[in-house]
Amino acid sequence: MTDIDGALAAFDHALSLAKEPEAPFDALFALTQALVGAKLFTFTTVDMERKLARRAYTSDPKSYPASGTKPVRQDRWFEQVHDARRMFVANRLADIAKVFPDYALIGALGCGSVINLPVVLGDELVGTVNILHGEEHYTPERQALVEKVLPVPAKAAYLAGRYLSRG
Repeated sequence: MTDIDGALAAFDHALSLAKEPEAPFDALFALTQALVGAKLFTFTTVDMERKLARRAYTSDPKSYPASGTKPVRQDRWFEQVHDARRMFVANRLADIAKVFPDYALIGALGCGSVINLPVVLGDELVGTVNILHGEEHYTPERQALVEKVLPVPAKAAYLAGRYLSRG
């Protein structure tokens, strides 16, 4: 069983020591690893005014660098995560392929399941936490842990990252 209290205390401690903009996301990644596991972890920010998404953090900078922007695509994933503000889960690579054009790279990294957790502040989607692992990894129990535990730490990491990037 996951030590949720211990994992949250470690996250809080790491966040309080953060001095670089990526450190809060390192802490969020460590919390996610402790709660549900992740082979790949990214945080994507969303600028809906300009309709751009940007990978702000990645656990695998070689395969998924944190640079550049891409246009926001308004598809069924967008409707679920942005409009409905509901977590997106796919537990098979075939299901990931239906919504993510980079599914081949995802599969090559040994990932076949994904959770995308919307991060909402001021009634706006500001980003998504993207957690990937092997096929069928994100069981209903793990999904429930993500929904219960990660929303507030994700908001804290986002805000701390912004704060630290401003100097």
